[in-house]
Amino acid sequence: MNLIVHQSIAIHSIKVDAISNSSVFQIGSTGRIQAQSDIHNTGGFTEPAEPAEPVGEHAIVRLQQPE
Repeated sequence: MNLIVHQSIAIHSIKVDAISNSSVFQIGSTGRIQAQSDIHNTGGFTEPAEPAEPVGEHAIVRLQQPE
């Protein structure tokens, strides 16, 4: 079955509390999301990274204005 969806979405503000390596952040529709997890050491690191320091209270993602 084929389903065609036309959407017009206007988002003025989104608050995201946490994003991890396996997170999916989606706005709109999808036919199927299949889980996949890959680990690649492209930097050749041999030790764990130092803990991250918080920059602010919340991360802000600026969204582009609709045309």
